[in-house]
Amino acid sequence: MVWLRLVTSALVLAALARPRLTGRTRHDWLVVLGFGASLATMNWAIYQSFSRIPLGIAVTIEFIGPLTLAVLGSRHLRDVVWVLLAGVGVVLFGFQRTGLDVLGVAYALLAGAAWAAYILLSASTGRRWAGFDGLAVASVVAATAMTLPALLTAGTSLWDGRVLLIGALVGLLSSVIPYSCELVALRSLRPAVFGILMSLEPAAAALAAIVVLQEHLTVLQWLAIACVVAASIGATRSTAPGTLAT
Repeated sequence: MVWLRLVTSALVLAALARPRLTGRTRHDWLVVLGFGASLATMNWAIYQSFSRIPLGIAVTIEFIGPLTLAVLGSRHLRDVVWVLLAGVGVVLFGFQRTGLDVLGVAYALLAGAAWAAYILLSASTGRRWAGFDGLAVASVVAATAMTLPALLTAGTSLWDGRVLLIGALVGLLSSVIPYSCELVALRSLRPAVFGILMSLEPAAAALAAIVVLQEHLTVLQWLAIACVVAASIGATRSTAPGTLAT
């Protein structure tokens, strides 16, 4: 599924962007290659975590990456307040869970580290590559990196028509559209502010678990959602337009 997501993203973005590869500096290529590596690692690790621990908890642990980035990039006391509020929400999400698979938690932490790298490298790629050129190249890099593992583990089932269709739809909805939007957003948002806004992801994952997996939330977990939403709104509204950019 990770490979199908990345391949779909690579094909669609390469067709739309038709990236210009000539005239690039060595640093341009290092940035976009790192961006591609972070994409591959982030997607692979979080799916490994999903297979071992609940979806909402995995995304909550993964958010430690963006949250750490937000803490390190905070410039004012009010930034720290929103970071702490988002952190409280993250803690509350997993507060009632015990007995988690250690390897699943480790994969979620790895995904979080890759997520933080993705945010920084996406911002740098957006500055160095026009339009969606950098994202298209990075997607090709990530898909290429995952090709051999995918072929070795999936076998002939990978070529089932239904699997290919579902993979393409997942790739379009969870890779092409969000990664493109994030690349554009990071051209004007500081990575620290973007990291706080990503605190919405654990809440979104928990809500998706209700709809798809019938995993209902406790009162404490709804309180956690309120915390992360308030932190995201506060981080955005309290940041003056002139200070958004890196």
